[in-house]
Amino acid sequence: MCIPLIKEYCAPDTNPCESWGGDVKCYRCLAVAILLSGSSAASNAQTLPSYMAPIAGKTAATPADTATKDMLALNTGMFDLYGDAAKIFQKNVLSKHPVILALFSGAGGKMILYRPGMAPTEAPQVPIVYQLLKSVGHSTMALAEVVGPYVDNADDKSWRGAMLAYRSRMQSALDGLDLTPMEPAWRDNNRTILQNNIVFMDECVAKGVIPFATLEAFGKKQAPFLAKNVAWAAQTQVGHWMTVLADWKAQLGADWDKTYGASNTIYVARQNNVLFSVLAQFFGPDAINDRLLLIETVSFTTTPADMLESLTRIIADRSVGSLFFGNYHLMDYELMGGDARVAIAAETGKRGMTTFLPPVVPFGSKQWPTLITPGPGPASIADSR
Repeated sequence: MCIPLIKEYCAPDTNPCESWGGDVKCYRCLAVAILLSGSSAASNAQTLPSYMAPIAGKTAATPADTATKDMLALNTGMFDLYGDAAKIFQKNVLSKHPVILALFSGAGGKMILYRPGMAPTEAPQVPIVYQLLKSVGHSTMALAEVVGPYVDNADDKSWRGAMLAYRSRMQSALDGLDLTPMEPAWRDNNRTILQNNIVFMDECVAKGVIPFATLEAFGKKQAPFLAKNVAWAAQTQVGHWMTVLADWKAQLGADWDKTYGASNTIYVARQNNVLFSVLAQFFGPDAINDRLLLIETVSFTTTPADMLESLTRIIADRSVGSLFFGNYHLMDYELMGGDARVAIAAETGKRGMTTFLPPVVPFGSKQWPTLITPGPGPASIADSR
């Protein structure tokens, strides 16, 4: 039935409205109901309970603000849609293509082989001697970090606690050196490094100060021994992964030609990246930046799931680039990069500046994703001696 307050407004040729929320058949009754409900809402807004006071209040947004927000929402919404689609894309890629992930780790790396219809295979770890060589080498370089802020500062003794604690660990490592799995010549080299470290630490503690001359002499004394550790660690790491990849390539047979490979890197490990360089020996030049990718990150380590997500996004974006722009590799690069180059040249011209940009390279370039321009100066530890 119509609410008594507005029943008088019902048209005589219509059935009474059943309720406020019912099927309103009387347009005059509906209009009055809307007016009354608006009045009631305004009344409620003015009589909010006290506990709502801290958060209640009128909001204001111009039509232009709303329009801008609605348009920007298209971009943020795109990422949600892409995330959902990426799960399907990844499933499709892994169902058709083998994938090898080569992940950086403190243990010399980790490699995982994904094969369609099979559980992932994780390769054996690099022999432990690799980590032993790195650990001794890093211990020496860590000393420079410990004493660096206190060089030639006799008034500050705050470094002594850390130095003495690290000396205890250094001595323990030296005491157990003969029990470690290491070739005799390598063991002798590491014994020398550890002994030199301890002598340097004892000298600093005894003097109560870290003279720069002492630190400099220590660095020069240790350099040739450290260089040997670096070389032996590299030989161990490379030999291991070459063996793993040779085995996997034999297992995959003809499927190798449709296999994707990806390795991660941060800036410091980008040039001559060990894992990527080993992968390249088996994938060959034509696969670089096509089926073999170097994915840059901001940390030394990343998860296999994150790497697969990045690889999937690159592959999926290539199809989109081909669909819209007719080039399969265009979206491997900053989409606005080419037009930005033109804009930069125009802006530097306006300012009387000389435009400084790298050479234009074609989409799908097979060049190494590292520094490749030769020049003067040392390029290895051996060169720098």
